[in-house]
Amino acid sequence: MTTQAEQERTAQFEAQRDRIRAQHLRPADSRPESSARGLHHTALVSGDVERTVRFYQDLLEFPLTELIENRDYPGSSHFFFDIGNGNLLAFFDFPGLDQDAYREVLGGLHHVAISVDPDRWDRLRTKLREAGVEFAEHSGVSIYFRDPDGARIELIADPLGEMYGTKVL
Repeated sequence: MTTQAEQERTAQFEAQRDRIRAQHLRPADSRPESSARGLHHTALVSGDVERTVRFYQDLLEFPLTELIENRDYPGSSHFFFDIGNGNLLAFFDFPGLDQDAYREVLGGLHHVAISVDPDRWDRLRTKLREAGVEFAEHSGVSIYFRDPDGARIELIADPLGEMYGTKVL
């Protein structure tokens, strides 16, 4: 049961979203074309290159496409996985640096959502379960879990540009 204060706070948040939508959200047919061509890659931090490769390539079936030296830190690697549609998920490792455990912070990563075909989604859910990876399933199309370094990943069976039956593109 929600309290009066919780209901008022919820109403305030919805009013704020309504105001922002009214002021900034343009109908799809009148939006300008984006200046971007797409997401080249999102880069996360890996504590162990081989463990990360096993997780993303072997478990999640995202092929490793390249492994190169990271020019920003001696001994560091920069490596990439194909997540479909010309998009890459990339990682850096920083050997010898004492990295803190993953934390969600303001301005930081909340999660990476990756669209997969519904049949593949079912297979990957089974593989995650068999591998002992804890996950939470939502709305029958989203699986949230953490990678070996703690980053939150979502596999979503909705098509690109759609979320839970709503067009977002």
